[in-house]
Amino acid sequence: GKMTGDVMTDSAGMTLYMFDKDAGGKSACNGPCAALWPPLLVTGDAKASGGWSIVARDDGTKQWAFKGKPLYHWSKDQKPGDKTGDGFNGVWHAVKG
Repeated sequence: GKMTGDVMTDSAGMTLYMFDKDAGGKSACNGPCAALWPPLLVTGDAKASGGWSIVARDDGTKQWAFKGKPLYHWSKDQKPGDKTGDGFNGVWHAVKG
C-alpha cells in the first residue's frame, strides 16, 4: 500500500477501502459482497510488517489488513485515483493515511 493524495492505494494506484462491519481482525465481506468489494489478497510469500497484518478469509485465502482492518478494492472504481466507494452505505471508507 502507498499513499496517493490522502488515501491509501495498492501497487496499481487503486484506492483501498475498509468495512465498518469487520471486527476482531476478521472479514465480514464474503460471497456476493466480496464480488463487489474484492479483498486485497496476499500473494506469494509476502510478510506482514509495521501496521500491516494478514488475516484468513472464510474461503481459505489470505487478505491484507492495516491496523487490524482488512483491505478491499471497490469493483466500480475504473482507474487509479477513483474513490467512488468512499462512504458507500455509510459503512465503506477509503483508507486515509
